[in-house]
Order: sequence, then structure tokens, then C-alpha cells
Amino acid sequence: MAALHLEQLVKRFGSAATGEAIGVDGVTLTVADGAFTALVGPSGCGKTTILRCVAGLEEPTSGTVRIGERDVTWLPPRDRDVAMVFQNYALYPHLTVRDNIAFPMKVRRTAPADIARRVRNAAELLEIGMLLDRKPAQLSGGQRQRVALARAIVREPALFLFDEPLSNLDAQVRAQTRAELVALHRRLGATMLYVTHDQVEAMTMAQSVAVLSAGRLLQEAAPMTLYRDPASLEVARFIGSPSINTVRGRTTGAAFAGALAYATTAAAGDAVLAVRPEHLVVGARATGGAATVTMVEALGPESLVRLRLASGEELVARVGGETACRVGDDVGVSVVAGQGLLFRAGDGTRLR
Repeated sequence: MAALHLEQLVKRFGSAATGEAIGVDGVTLTVADGAFTALVGPSGCGKTTILRCVAGLEEPTSGTVRIGERDVTWLPPRDRDVAMVFQNYALYPHLTVRDNIAFPMKVRRTAPADIARRVRNAAELLEIGMLLDRKPAQLSGGQRQRVALARAIVREPALFLFDEPLSNLDAQVRAQTRAELVALHRRLGATMLYVTHDQVEAMTMAQSVAVLSAGRLLQEAAPMTLYRDPASLEVARFIGSPSINTVRGRTTGAAFAGALAYATTAAAGDAVLAVRPEHLVVGARATGGAATVTMVEALGPESLVRLRLASGEELVARVGGETACRVGDDVGVSVVAGQGLLFRAGDGTRLR
């Protein structure tokens, strides 16, 4: 395996005559040897373009791609020692599972005995040995994805690239496959770069998450660091479900003043107070502000209480499964001490 290094990677589409669009805007990122890093962000943020530049399927406009000690920026895909798992599986329908897995090795004229050994080992690792003689049409979506993974594994690459590989699976199979991918990473100790638009996938699978927007890298950190200590309001809003609550107001030096009050110390100015749903306290005696309950979503072990402040701003509080709140109740709401995050109103940068 090997580390991946991106240095000031830029990809522009179009031309000066027709108008240029920036797909990737100066991204610098390192995926350590053996690490699992996810690229996450909304559609069009540049995450798949980065993956394609790493794989050699797109040529960058400028910047450097290194895999281990090799500069592979301008090498063709076959010379990069990477394996890619796609969203659509890309299996050959006329070949058996065995032959689909073996295909990349046959193209490289690997010895038949070595092919048989690697196919057997990959099939055992992914528990698909009983499927080797079937065709893709006879498999479920989850089984097809395992075959695609096995085909990548047998290549024994320096780097694994995943392009939204779970998006075609239903919710239950997706959750199961997430766990299997994490276990697979532990067993292989492989370097993996994983693209997804689903922040839940990124948070639950990766050791490090890079958040992208409009081609720029906003922040890269461990999942819980992004959740607890986002560098910007954009990151705070993207990470977490339900999304973080925001209230506009002004800091006075000793407190945040708005429809929701919060004791803090920050330079005076227009600001946004952001609060995770689990850090809102709802009750008759809460002192941060007044709100009306608009919806209660009972989810078993917890409930989501949706609130509307007098200013019209809406909040979501995550509370215990049994709650006394009812639609139409007028309640008090406040923030757990030390758990509010402040951001500058203009550009969304963090106020610390």
C-alpha cells in the first residue's frame, strides 16, 4: 500500500472562449498509508473529479498527484497501481462471478495458478465463494457490489478508489455493506479514498473526512472533530443529521443576543449561533428564549421536537423517547452551557 498526496490540484472545464468552470480549486490533501479517507460534499463540489484525477481518468489543469513516492500526475490509468469500485458495479453480464473477478489479472497475463489463488482468497474474504459460478443477473445488488470489491482486491493495488459504491443499494443492505467495508479495511490495512454525497456514510466509515464545496477543500479532520469543532458555518451545516440549528443575532462581548440568548465571550458584531439538536433544552423553565412546538417525531429511543421561535426561525431539538411536548405547546428553549458555536454572519468563519 502507499500514501496519496494531492498538491494544489486544479481542474478547469471549458475554455477561455466558451467560458471556464472550475471543478477543483487548489485542493491539497494527504491520505496516509493504510488510512481510509472520505470526500464528501453536495453534488458538483468536485469530489468525483478529484477521484478521476487520481485514477487518471481526468487530466488536471495543474497540481500534482503522488502515490507513495511516485509522481503519477500524467501517467495513464494502467500505470498508477490503483483499483476503482464504481457506483454501477461495471460487471460483465456474460461472464461468471469467477471470471469477472479474474478479468483484470487475465488482462495482465497473470499466471493461472496465481489467478485461482487470488480469486479464492478474495471470495473467501467477502463470503461469496458459493456464487463463483453464477452470472451477475442472478445476484442481488449487495452481492454484485461484493463481486466488484473482490475484483478490486485481487489486483492488490497501492490504492483503492470508491465512487459512491453504495448509492444503488436499499437502506438495509447499504447499512450492512458499510459495516463490511469498514471490516474489510481493517483486514487489508489498505489505503482507501471514498467519494460519497452521504455524510452519514462518511462519518460512520472513514477515519478522516474531507468536506468540499465548489471545488474547494473546506476542512479535513476526524469525523467527530468535524461534528464538534467545524471550522465554518458551511461545514457545520453539512455535517450532522438533523442539520445544526442556526439563529441570527449579535454578540455583545458577554453574550449572544437574538431570538435565542446564549452566554458567551466574543467580539461585538453580527453573528450566527449554531446549536446541535441534542444541545437544546426544551421545557417550561428554559431561559434562552420562547418557542412554539410545531411537530413531534417519535423515533423510539429519541424524539425530534420541532420548534418555531418568535422571530420565525425554526429549530429541532433531540430529546428522550418519551416527551411531554405536544404540537401547539408554548415552551422555553435554551442551549446547554458551552455547547453553542458562533460564526461571523458575513462569511461564516468561526468565532472562537
